[in-house]
Amino acid sequence: MHQPDHDIRNRLLIARLPAMPQILIKLIELLQTDDAGMPELADLIAKDAGMTGKILAVANSSAYQRGNRSAGLEQSLVSLGTDMIKTLVISESVFQTFNNFPHSGGTDLRSFWKHALGAAVVARDAARLMDYAHVEEAYLAGLLHNVGRLALLATAPREYATNFLARDDADLCAIEQRTLQITHTEAGAWLIERWHLDSFLADSVLYHHEPAARLESAHPLIRIVRLAHLLVHHGDRPDLVAEAAALCGIGEHALDGIMQAAARQVRQSAEYLGIDLTGADEIVAPPAAMPPADPVQQRLQEEVRNMMLVSEMGQSIARQQGETNMLEAMTRSARVLFDFGTAVILLENPTGQALVGVAAGEHQQRLAQFAIALDRPGIVASAAAERRVMLATHGAQPLGIAEEQLFRILGTESIACVPLLAGQRCLGVLVGGVEAWRLPDLHKRERFLQAFGNQAASALETALSERGHARRQIAHVADEYRDATRRVLHEVNNPLSIIKNYLSVLDAKLARREPVVAEMSILNEEIDRVGQLIGGLADLQPTDAGRVANVARVVDDVLRLFRATDFLPASVQVLVRMVDEPNEVAGDADLLKQILVNLVKNAVEAMPQGGRIEIANRGHVNRERRLYVELVVGDSGPGLPPEVLANLFGAVPSRKEGKHHGLGLSIVHGLVRKLDGMITCRSGKGGTSFEILLPARTERAGAGVPARLTD
Repeated sequence: MHQPDHDIRNRLLIARLPAMPQILIKLIELLQTDDAGMPELADLIAKDAGMTGKILAVANSSAYQRGNRSAGLEQSLVSLGTDMIKTLVISESVFQTFNNFPHSGGTDLRSFWKHALGAAVVARDAARLMDYAHVEEAYLAGLLHNVGRLALLATAPREYATNFLARDDADLCAIEQRTLQITHTEAGAWLIERWHLDSFLADSVLYHHEPAARLESAHPLIRIVRLAHLLVHHGDRPDLVAEAAALCGIGEHALDGIMQAAARQVRQSAEYLGIDLTGADEIVAPPAAMPPADPVQQRLQEEVRNMMLVSEMGQSIARQQGETNMLEAMTRSARVLFDFGTAVILLENPTGQALVGVAAGEHQQRLAQFAIALDRPGIVASAAAERRVMLATHGAQPLGIAEEQLFRILGTESIACVPLLAGQRCLGVLVGGVEAWRLPDLHKRERFLQAFGNQAASALETALSERGHARRQIAHVADEYRDATRRVLHEVNNPLSIIKNYLSVLDAKLARREPVVAEMSILNEEIDRVGQLIGGLADLQPTDAGRVANVARVVDDVLRLFRATDFLPASVQVLVRMVDEPNEVAGDADLLKQILVNLVKNAVEAMPQGGRIEIANRGHVNRERRLYVELVVGDSGPGLPPEVLANLFGAVPSRKEGKHHGLGLSIVHGLVRKLDGMITCRSGKGGTSFEILLPARTERAGAGVPARLTD
């Protein structure tokens, strides 16, 4: 029979082949985020009624369930563990898909399913040995590696029925190519690509019959599926298996371990999924006889499993955002792990003298005002003081009023008190309400209870530390903002005073009908400066590093402001010594103006009886291989006391009145630093001088000019 090449492909296109289940698509997306924790898996599974039923059935089976109580979904997930949950979700989803293929109902699929399960568990174990990042992806690839055979059976049931039962090897591919012009590997890859999976799954299916020589540089998933296929279908060809194992870097001893484990896991998976494999051909090595159960070994396995559960719960708690969510996650996890009817958390108060209730989870209103003193005898206080798990039954020992209240809040006859230990510190106590008949079981699990308390306390301590750090940062920012506000208020006073004085001058000139153009220009400049100062409070106007200031022009502007107002009394003379060059510095002229206004104002205030102020440009200075222009502002005042000079540029109170006084020189220092300059001060009985070094714009030096005396 020779059908046209396009015929079978067209039939594949129009066949009603099943789509990938949504839960499996979402699970794959979740696994690819590398953050598939228990809460995320629980949310995903709870949305699928069929999958929820499957999880509950497995968790309540004899392999997992203890006692006669049926486990709910949360307890079932914890009982099974993350790895088993992922395996069940993937397997159940794929087998639902397999069962939905048309015309497969009349075909015995037991052998097909057994091979698929065998390839899946082998691929998963091989991926773990290779440290392949996506173990669940390898398991899924093994399950799907022969899905093309189902697709061909659904599309051409009469033509392919006989070949479907044939051994999966290169001869089968040749027959498929001759009769259908398409192999099951091509059909499988085509189907997976139609499911739009962002993975190498399709390639691993397409190339699982390729010889080892062609797969040396192939993606790890392709090599893993090739090895799984050979181990399951061609265990009688050790030469081929050895080649594929070498490509995966797996030795002969490890292969034997994979095969021994696969037989048991296939039977277990089939049992969980409700698949009858009776009569299916053997595909993996039969398991060795199981030795008698070793109680010590069982105990160790139980301890390891408990530690893994605790670690996973700790990570889940730590992922919560906010202290309230974290505390609620702690109580919820404790209820699931230990079957508490209810659970509350009491944390140590800031003084360390009592345990107080937290408004999280159940009974929020009552717990918000609840406290147990640590210096009084009692079961809860003892758990915190002795740092060990305590179990108690109501009426078995005298109780204080607070503990009586706690029993009523929990509505239980017995309690388990788990101290939350972070190192040597007890952060509080988790109290769970339980039925009295369960106390012996909890007594056996005290180490498990304490391990959970330690993990929860570690996550809580980290959250509390981060919260404290955040509060300190907020307080620091608030302090900085308050300081900045005080500085801006201090600086704004200068231009506002100038504006006020100029308004008086303006009023007088207008009354005399004299020109006021110059005064209006100065007022506009000072109003702009007020806006810049206020804007700087929020860093809205950063300094432009490319600006250049002319020192002589800025000095003239400052003195013009002082001369036209009452700031410069007649008893104070100002001597200006400028040079032609260098006269330009790298920086903002407004900042330099602000510096000079503060220094001149301070100099005037330091000489209430009059004196002399000198402003001089002393030319270039080389300081640490960098060229500066030296600008000096000096006065002939009485000088500064040593204690003031020692803390001159700090924000310290001065002898001047007003709540913003004492900030001026601190602001000057900050402005000079903002200009990338340096400032020093010399002071004695002969007066005070401030020497300012500002980055020079050029390296040329100019000749001096005669000094001029300014009234």
